[in-house]
Amino acid sequence: MFTGIIEEVGQIARIDPLGGGRRLTIRANFAGALRPDQSVAVNGVCLTVVAADAQTFTVEVVEETLRKTTLGRLTDGMPVNLERALPADGRLDGHFVQGHVDTTGEVVSVEVEETDRLYRIRFPRAFRPYLIPTGSIAIDGISLTVARLEEETLTVAIIPHTFRKTNVSTWQPGTPVNLEFDMIGKYVIGWLTHGRDPKAVALRSSSPLESA
Repeated sequence: MFTGIIEEVGQIARIDPLGGGRRLTIRANFAGALRPDQSVAVNGVCLTVVAADAQTFTVEVVEETLRKTTLGRLTDGMPVNLERALPADGRLDGHFVQGHVDTTGEVVSVEVEETDRLYRIRFPRAFRPYLIPTGSIAIDGISLTVARLEEETLTVAIIPHTFRKTNVSTWQPGTPVNLEFDMIGKYVIGWLTHGRDPKAVALRSSSPLESA
């Protein structure tokens, strides 16, 4: 579990092929505090640490993750948003973020105002039910608020601090981004769509095959 509050911006130090996947070595200040089997969100994607030293840590990205995220477009030297998993006694400063990317979007425009920047992002229309005005969304792992909402685009307002402390400074029209919609909203939509019959739910939960 993550919060969408980026801990630091790391840098891709090396990319190695891993069958149809990739092995990413990432330079980060907190690398020395990591150990194998811990989770780190990389641009909003929950990945497992397989190796770490004082300056870098390594994660493996399989084909399914490459298909559903933007990680396949990373190249050496690129900045990536990093967040370690939330400890059980930690503060939830953003919102509930699983690191399970739902889909990818694309930055379509950037509007610079006096105190913020407005980023308009296109998303697949099928995901429109998971969005509400002023609702939460994680974009490249950053916990953000939907400022404006249309059928196929959403707009977020980026404050100067977020611009400086994340990879948002690299976003331009055409930049692909990872999108994770609010977990609570997804469960509500799922229940309303598939789980409204309590008898069916009870039968499924009591089935020996389901509980095995």
